[in-house]
Amino acid sequence: MASRSAVGSSVGNTALRLSNSVVAWWWTGTARPCDRCARTPSTHRHPLTSCRPRTARNDVTMSSKLKSLLHKIKRRTWMKYALRGVGGNDNFERLDLAYSIKDPWNMDSPGEAARFEATNRIIEREFGTLDSLLELGCGEGHQTLHFARLARQVYGLDVSEKAIERARERVPGGKFAATDIFSQPWLSGDAKVDLVTACEVLYYLSDVEATLKRMSEIGRHCLVTIFAPAARRVGPHLDRIPGLRKDWIWHGGTAWLVCWWRNE
Repeated sequence: MASRSAVGSSVGNTALRLSNSVVAWWWTGTARPCDRCARTPSTHRHPLTSCRPRTARNDVTMSSKLKSLLHKIKRRTWMKYALRGVGGNDNFERLDLAYSIKDPWNMDSPGEAARFEATNRIIEREFGTLDSLLELGCGEGHQTLHFARLARQVYGLDVSEKAIERARERVPGGKFAATDIFSQPWLSGDAKVDLVTACEVLYYLSDVEATLKRMSEIGRHCLVTIFAPAARRVGPHLDRIPGLRKDWIWHGGTAWLVCWWRNE
C-alpha cells in the first residue's frame, strides 16, 4: 500500500499539473513565448510559477479592455441618472443634461455604425442622391456625417446646445440649430427639403402626430427609424400615413423598424 506521503505527493503533482493546464489555457493565443523556455503557454513542460510569460502585450490589451469597461459603466450610470423622467413627455432639459458627457448614446459603437450604414442604403435605394436632408434629433452629428454622403446639404436639429456644438465640429459643412422642428430657421412658406429624417427620436416627444405632420409639410419625403421595443408606442401613428412603407434593420440581436413615405 502506498504511504500517506506518497499519496500526498501524487495528489499535489496532479493538482500542479491541473493548475498549469488551466493557466496555460488562459494564456494560449494571447501571451508571447516565455523568458525561460521560449515556449508558448500551451506547450510548457515545467510549472508556470517558475516561468513567467512576457506580458507587456497582454497588459496593454487588458488595460484597454478595462478602460473600455470603466467607460461603459460610467456612461450607463450617468444615463440612468440623466434620463430620469424622460420618455414621451418633451423633457428637453433632461435630454440636454445627458450631453454633459460626450457621446452619451454610444453612437461610436459597432451597432450604431451598422444602423447608420443600413439606413443610408435604404435612402439611396428609395430616393437616390439628395440635394437637401434635414435630420430631426441629430445629437452630436454621428449619423449626420453618414447622411452627408448622400445629400449635398445637410441640416440638423437638436434640443441640446451642447450636442449641436459638437455636431458643428463633426460636420463642418452642415447647418445646425438648437431647436425643435416647429422652430427650424431655414424653411418658410412652401419651401421643402428633399428628405426629413427622425431616427430614434419620436418616442421622446409628447405629440408624435404633430411632429409627423410637420415633417410631411417641410419634406418631399420622410424617413423614421425606431428601436423595435418602442415600435408599439409610435407604430400606430405611422400606420395612419398614406403610402407608408416599412423595412427592418438588424444587427446582432438588435432590431430597428424603418418607415418612409412620399409627400408628392
